[in-house]
Amino acid sequence: MDILFGFDFLLLPYIMVEKEKLRLDKYLWAIRLFKTRAMAAAACDTGKVKQAGTSVKAAKNVHIGDEYEVKTEAKKWIIKVTGLLPNRMAFSEAVKYYIDMTPEETVDNLQFQAASFHTGKRQSKIGRPTKKQRRELDDFREEDD
Repeated sequence: MDILFGFDFLLLPYIMVEKEKLRLDKYLWAIRLFKTRAMAAAACDTGKVKQAGTSVKAAKNVHIGDEYEVKTEAKKWIIKVTGLLPNRMAFSEAVKYYIDMTPEETVDNLQFQAASFHTGKRQSKIGRPTKKQRRELDDFREEDD
């Protein structure tokens, strides 16, 4: 009765015991490694999610203590399951359900790549000539003829 009058009943759907079943694609989506569940399932189908070096299917049941290697567009994750999360929650809550065991070298390498990422925009006044410079070049070339 105490559960119904307190606010604990709001958390009951989100907290699962280990004996309940949870698909891998749903878990990866819930802990926010993938934006959609379909993307998580597609990653499993294409072999980007592995357990102990072997690819796993999206329908595989997740258990506490399992370790997975997950390759996303941004990063290669190595995670250990610490809790089962059936529904998507805020990132600050979702990170409590896994341990990120990705080596520091990989994280540092990704930060370096992000810092040197070229967005396609040129820096001002570098590269392509301005209109004034182009006119001066055209005038210079005409003088050679």
